[in-house]
Amino acid sequence: MSDEPAITSRRLLQAACAVALFTVPALLAAIPAVALADTIVAPLPWTVDGIKATTLARMIAATDSRDSLFDDDDKPKPGSPQRDHRDSADADARPYAAPAWSGFVRGELARTYASPAHWSKMLVRAELDGRGKLTSDIGYKIGARVDYDFVYDATSFYPHDVEHDQRFNALVRENYVDISAGANWEFRLGRQHIVWGEMVGLFFADVVSAKDLREFILPDFEVLRIPQWATQAEYFNGTFHAEAIWIPVPSYDNIGKPGAEFFPAVPAPPPGFATLYDNEQFPQRKIANTNYGLRLSNRSGGWDVSGFYYHSMDAQPTFYRDVVVTPQPAFVYQARHDRIDQLGGTVAQEFGSIVFKAESVYTRGRSYSVLRADDDGVVRQNTLDVVAGLDFTLRDDTRFNVQAFNRTFFNHDPDIVQSRNETGVSLLINHKLNERFEAEVLYIASVNRSDWMVRPRMLWNYQKNWQFILGVDIFGGPPLGLFGQYDNRDRVYTEARYRF
Repeated sequence: MSDEPAITSRRLLQAACAVALFTVPALLAAIPAVALADTIVAPLPWTVDGIKATTLARMIAATDSRDSLFDDDDKPKPGSPQRDHRDSADADARPYAAPAWSGFVRGELARTYASPAHWSKMLVRAELDGRGKLTSDIGYKIGARVDYDFVYDATSFYPHDVEHDQRFNALVRENYVDISAGANWEFRLGRQHIVWGEMVGLFFADVVSAKDLREFILPDFEVLRIPQWATQAEYFNGTFHAEAIWIPVPSYDNIGKPGAEFFPAVPAPPPGFATLYDNEQFPQRKIANTNYGLRLSNRSGGWDVSGFYYHSMDAQPTFYRDVVVTPQPAFVYQARHDRIDQLGGTVAQEFGSIVFKAESVYTRGRSYSVLRADDDGVVRQNTLDVVAGLDFTLRDDTRFNVQAFNRTFFNHDPDIVQSRNETGVSLLINHKLNERFEAEVLYIASVNRSDWMVRPRMLWNYQKNWQFILGVDIFGGPPLGLFGQYDNRDRVYTEARYRF
């Protein structure tokens, strides 16, 4: 234990040196290009101009804004409607409008330098989205994404199941029809994002979204979120907004396959027992396993306030355990999805250059792993998550965000990994060095124990639609900690992004 601070300091120093090693030459090489460039950089999403830009304006035109790794440009403020038909640029009298196309292409490269060192990503990712109108009251969106990771061709580090799961993916993204029914009602039918929460770096009130967690929570939200096949009805009346959803075919979190870079950790078996995994068990497709929810929101006196109820098969899996003794003693784990109920709310307010946000979610019925030798290795726990944050727009093009969060286990079982109250903090600072370059650091940590993640990165906004990123992801903590489970997954990465 006495060597832990020295080890942590040495790893942080190594990461800092890696960032400097790759960043300084890039900066020096880029100075002439920056000086000669005459393109205009789109406003950041947290600037005044970025906040005022409406969601639909970005979706209809080929987007010029830069995406943010730790925030989501396309989601509304808490308490405000996800789309306002009264302000929509599509709400004209034209009976038909050909689709307007937008999308992105990315190249992503990552090298895990923690032991054992290996290449962990050589990914090319492309998405194409189209939005158009069939009549003056009926619009649509279609979208698809293709991912190919060449790391599984270039190396043999990962098991075959991981290669098969993550080498190539063709994904259906948002594909829906919008129907406007009078002045106050709108309906959306199809595969869609339904975003009910918007904190930095982590998910709290965003209970409807499924997530692609094969890279943990590291990708930006537009890649991380998985759309749901849903029917959504919305009612607008002044500043009041009501939203009812039904999801007949739910999507679930994608955690990957055992042996993948960020596959979740499970409690270790006793000596003499192996750890094995059965195939994930998804709920049967039947009416009893569909999801539904209601969200009400209002804006008054500058305060955006919302409340919601969501009844679902949990998108987040729980690892159930079975103990076998033949043909070899083993703990056999299987990911399953519990039926849960969630009740929560959000609040947001702007105080000049400071934005306050808070979310709370009560969850009933979710199961957690226990360390004792129970029959199935899990116990049901009811929890309350509370998070509050302040976002500051400072002088010299600097943004600073601080959040504090806590999860309380009401019927706490002493044999689960978590304490009765799990508390944490996050810090995000972004500084615009000049017209083209930004430096950013995100730090998230537990207060209960030494369990943390730090993510420094540099951003080069080369041209209007081009962005290059160089960063480091560093994890520390115990083997079953949220971040400590990836203690040997520290990596250096770079990305090239083109948006059209």
